[in-house]
Amino acid sequence: MYISEHKVREVLTYEALIPAIRQALIDFSAGLVDQPARMVLRANNAEGLRNGWFAVMPVIAGDMMGVKTVTFYPGNAELGLHTHMAVVELIRRSTGEPLAVMDGRLITEMRTAAVSAVALDALAPATATSLGILGSGVQARSHIEAFRRVRPALNEICVWSRTTANAERLAAETGARVVSIEEAAASDVVLTVTSSPTPILEGRWLSEEALVLAVGATGASLRELDDELMRSCFVVAESRSCAERESGDVRLSGATVQAEIGEVLSGKIAAPVGRRILFKSVGMAIEDLVGASLVWQARSREPFPDK
Repeated sequence: MYISEHKVREVLTYEALIPAIRQALIDFSAGLVDQPARMVLRANNAEGLRNGWFAVMPVIAGDMMGVKTVTFYPGNAELGLHTHMAVVELIRRSTGEPLAVMDGRLITEMRTAAVSAVALDALAPATATSLGILGSGVQARSHIEAFRRVRPALNEICVWSRTTANAERLAAETGARVVSIEEAAASDVVLTVTSSPTPILEGRWLSEEALVLAVGATGASLRELDDELMRSCFVVAESRSCAERESGDVRLSGATVQAEIGEVLSGKIAAPVGRRILFKSVGMAIEDLVGASLVWQARSREPFPDK
């Protein structure tokens, strides 16, 4: 069974994905997921930031196995193409039977936002009403949609982007305001979804009890956050090992990951109250497996599945 992005979009919802991701993160921190390190190869198709990469992400959990192949080509934006593209293969664990191959771009987009939504719901104070977004691309849109599922009270949305026209377009589509980076950073919750290779968010701009959800700058040499921010926050990640291996914000600042989000969700570690918290997301194969499994379950119930 091959499932196109169009068919994925028809059946994959945040209402199903967010709780499934929540449980998967708990299972991961409980040691119930077999997930080796992501293998990344440079495409060497161009110089500098236009140089793409190709990654392979295998995982085994529950009765399923899966592998995602994903590419990231920053230069695609200038060509009118998606910068991230992916394919996910889903396999039955008990027999090794291939169940489906599906387009993974939308799964990657939605599972990333769903992870942040889970972290938001677990870590943000109940009194949080303002959201500042740094970035105006695909992930900014998907995060707004996912966040509205778990925190509808977070209705004061402001956006900053290096490209003002993109920020204005996002604001018009979502009811947000276009603001300066300093004003966005002063929000109760700050989301970073940029492709910047160097820090753009400074700790001195944050409120004392801010929650920062850092999604962009995935790479051991890339950063969105400055040292002051990293030093002033209680750091939570999807996975200690993934963040320490793949996040430049963590590696280059010398910060320590003090909890995994699954440990917070299970009650093993309590998130602090009254201080800044940073949730750093780098993306994990278990999240793709969850999304792909939901798609396959929905599509396989159809009388005439995709050819």
